[in-house]
Amino acid sequence: MKIAIDGPAAVGKTSVGRALAEEFGGRFVETGKMYRAVALAFDRGIPLDEIRIEVTTAERFLLNGEDVTDRLHTPEYDQKSSQVATLPEVRVRLVELQREIAEQGDVVMEGRDIGTVVLPDADVKLFLRATPEVRARRRVAQREEDDYEATLAELGRRDERDASRAVAPLKPARDATIIDTDRKTLAEVISAASNLVRERLGKRWRGG
Repeated sequence: MKIAIDGPAAVGKTSVGRALAEEFGGRFVETGKMYRAVALAFDRGIPLDEIRIEVTTAERFLLNGEDVTDRLHTPEYDQKSSQVATLPEVRVRLVELQREIAEQGDVVMEGRDIGTVVLPDADVKLFLRATPEVRARRRVAQREEDDYEATLAELGRRDERDASRAVAPLKPARDATIIDTDRKTLAEVISAASNLVRERLGKRWRGG
């Protein structure tokens, strides 16, 4: 089973992906953290061809064998990951690693180009969508911050980079199901995604 979830920053991909992985089984992979791990590796002076990133079934991220999970989800590496993701050589390397992970068993993988590039043969492809304003409000609430305008500007910069990058720009796969989340609660989005997976996988999922 391969489930691909794509969409812009702060649209809810991680929450939906984790919920689907728990319901249907399989490893959940938040590929954005892999780009953060590359940024951390570059900060440490590790050459790209020597970078090895693994994701455990417990969602721990190992950089050349070291668990760096707790260092990755910061505003600093939010920005740095978006910047390194524009480098074609980085994307090529991480696509290789992401496909290796997907070959290890059932997987729910989320990111920006999972359905279009990484797992074009995925059983289910979802693309989550929401306006920048809605996503900014969600991120502010998630981080318990109050700087809405700065968050909105940050997301705008990331959206621009994601849409304009030369390699694998952010866009839904042709056979992806688009879920607009603006007026949906997280529970409603998860329910819609779950129903789609059940429909596509039928009896192949472990509870079928």
